[in-house]
Amino acid sequence: MPKYVIEREIPNAGNLTPEQLKEISNASCDVLRKMGPEIQWKHSYVTDDKIYCVYIAPNAEMIREHADKGGFPANKISLVSEIIDPVTAE
Repeated sequence: MPKYVIEREIPNAGNLTPEQLKEISNASCDVLRKMGPEIQWKHSYVTDDKIYCVYIAPNAEMIREHADKGGFPANKISLVSEIIDPVTAE
């Protein structure tokens, strides 16, 4: 199934408290449970003003639907074409 990286512009995301991050995570998981197993949240990276989320979904429209239902921004949705790591260099 396709993998996507979602860029979410969230001012001061890097200053969110553990409690706030837990609330955001719970809200996302609630929406995911209602949408079914086709869409999966793998993990996210929190930076100063953005959160980058990695999802598996059949299409970008399902990612947008999740964002709309959860009230999350999805400023950019990019399809992952390949994953590389240090082993790729060997």
